[in-house]
Amino acid sequence: MPHSSRLSLILSFPLLLAAAPLGAQSLDVPFSTYCPPDAQAACFGAATVMGLNPNGDGFLAVRTGPGSQYPMIAKIHNGDRVGVYGARGDWTAISFGPDNRLGWAHRNWLGDFIP
Repeated sequence: MPHSSRLSLILSFPLLLAAAPLGAQSLDVPFSTYCPPDAQAACFGAATVMGLNPNGDGFLAVRTGPGSQYPMIAKIHNGDRVGVYGARGDWTAISFGPDNRLGWAHRNWLGDFIP
């Protein structure tokens, strides 16, 4: 790809991210799952929920934004695989479940990352 085409793609990438649909789910802090068809590297990765105390709540809260102040929209459990799209501080933007819902989860309980 010529340098000017790559530069144009890089400069327009944030605009493409903002335009990506999020589906029916509403997040307080949305993120993009868009990956350009000609991407040279992986746009997202995967991780496994792990380390949750079996004597505790037994779940990892999925929230509408990157913080415990945001509403919980789902619960995921040890061994669940999630897609990873980015991070803000200690919070990771994820997709989860059979219908690939979107949300935010605390990174302390995500491991076995595949970039």
